[in-house]
Amino acid sequence: MNVTQPVPGLQHRTVLLDEAVDALALEGDRTAGIYIDGTFGRGGHSRLILSKLAPEGRLIGFDKDLQAIATAEQMNDPRFSIVHDSFATMREALAARGVHQVDGILLDLGISSPQVDDASRGFSFRNDGPLDMRMDTTRGISAAAWLAEVPEKQLEKVIRDYGEERFAFQIAKAIVAGRAIEPISSTRQLAAIVANAVKTREKGKDPATRTFQAIRIFINQELEDLEAGLNAAFELLAPGGRLSVISFHSLEDRMVKQFLASKAKVEQPDRRLPIRAVDLPKPLMKLISKTKPSGVEVDANPRARSAVLRVAERLGADA
Repeated sequence: MNVTQPVPGLQHRTVLLDEAVDALALEGDRTAGIYIDGTFGRGGHSRLILSKLAPEGRLIGFDKDLQAIATAEQMNDPRFSIVHDSFATMREALAARGVHQVDGILLDLGISSPQVDDASRGFSFRNDGPLDMRMDTTRGISAAAWLAEVPEKQLEKVIRDYGEERFAFQIAKAIVAGRAIEPISSTRQLAAIVANAVKTREKGKDPATRTFQAIRIFINQELEDLEAGLNAAFELLAPGGRLSVISFHSLEDRMVKQFLASKAKVEQPDRRLPIRAVDLPKPLMKLISKTKPSGVEVDANPRARSAVLRVAERLGADA
């Protein structure tokens, strides 16, 4: 298979599509602004944003996945351009294009359904495939190569911290024992090792779920990218600009929540100090909303059940 081409038959349902785009407040003069879709995926959010933009508006997409890039390159709209890189690099990538301020940024942090359902990508334990897990298959080390050499203590820490897995010690020990017998090169191999190491299971959840999540997050540096991307987004947003972020697990959502809260709150000085109201510290962002998918959406797309959309607005110096 040519990894640069989307796989036929694998469809993606964009989670919180209308809610995330509506949060950018694309009305009036704002429709002529510059917007960022930091996680293009299969283009659901981008297409809806473009449908609301004025002719002079501009949308710049980012994605690490070659199949996403191939989909983006099929879009025939002069207002749209795509960057093959992580949204963590958006500040530098935009500066190279002469853009230093934008009116809205959307980040959908979820892994797309085609990535999960395509066994050759190695993201899922449900179908057997090579243990790769890289969003960008042109860079970095595969999950199989990493598992072949990672020290047991580091593996345990990754599974515990990124998977929030209480059996991290047992799983890491089993993986190291398994690789001593034969290389762990397929998703089914890894899933079977984890299943044998985990003696109790959460109802309705495969025992390998948390371990696969942890390894994927580590291989793709997802939390590091998120931290860098949130900081870049804040610096790029113009006053009144909106940041719309969809997260899918507690680690991501906690980072987004804490980041936005840190920008929306300020330490107030002692009231007894003679400081004029105009000189008091002011928040840098305003929290707008927190939204979860409706029951109807979850019924239609069970993968949406853990999604959380958080929205904030950049305030001006006179906020």
